[in-house]
Amino acid sequence: MRTREPADAEQMIAEARKAFFVMFAFVAVVWAVQLANFADDYGLSRDYGIVSGDAGSLPHILTAPFLHWNWAHLESNSGPLFVFGFLAAYRGVAKFLVLSGLVAVVSGATVWLFEADRVSTVGASGLIFGYFGYVVVRGLFDRHLVDSLIGVVMGASFAYLLTVAVPGTPGVSWLGHLGGLVGGLLGAWLLRDRRTKAPKSEPAAPSLAGGSAPELPASPADGSRADLHKELKDLGLL
Repeated sequence: MRTREPADAEQMIAEARKAFFVMFAFVAVVWAVQLANFADDYGLSRDYGIVSGDAGSLPHILTAPFLHWNWAHLESNSGPLFVFGFLAAYRGVAKFLVLSGLVAVVSGATVWLFEADRVSTVGASGLIFGYFGYVVVRGLFDRHLVDSLIGVVMGASFAYLLTVAVPGTPGVSWLGHLGGLVGGLLGAWLLRDRRTKAPKSEPAAPSLAGGSAPELPASPADGSRADLHKELKDLGLL
């Protein structure tokens, strides 16, 4: 009978719970900012958006993701922001915050550099595309089977999102989307799990005086199966 590892499972549940509350608070802050923005006739969006080519708006790379032009804009972003943000954060909130900063900078810089002159851009969609890209490829870089499966499912289910990250997409900041996607892929590489596996022990020398045969070293397939079993245990599936 296989026994579960409660410490690992509890840690994973704790991180998932933390990720849930972080994203709930994040979305709540975005909605609170929208209320203030609406009351000010969207003055915050005009004053703190990214204006392409304007050096004074460079700091707004960090404020623009919290701002939207109308309620429909915010509503369309809120669901994907929460879902992809949660999936990006449940392996570690600290890593998620670094990822968010990286995606905001890459997405905002792409808009600032390449958007048409004097166009003001706001919205959380750059973050959404960054989290999406991160979730899709993170499992490959970290070599986590469960994260790889999540990436495949999310990639197949939401591949249509990529249609608004191609040049010339009308009515949206496709540059912000494309920059966010690049930032997410870059984040998956930079923030990959770099922990080295324990070196394999050398096989014991055979006994000259007889006795039991030496134990054969574990094969790579055995290690892969052990990793799979551990991840399934963490999810409570074994």
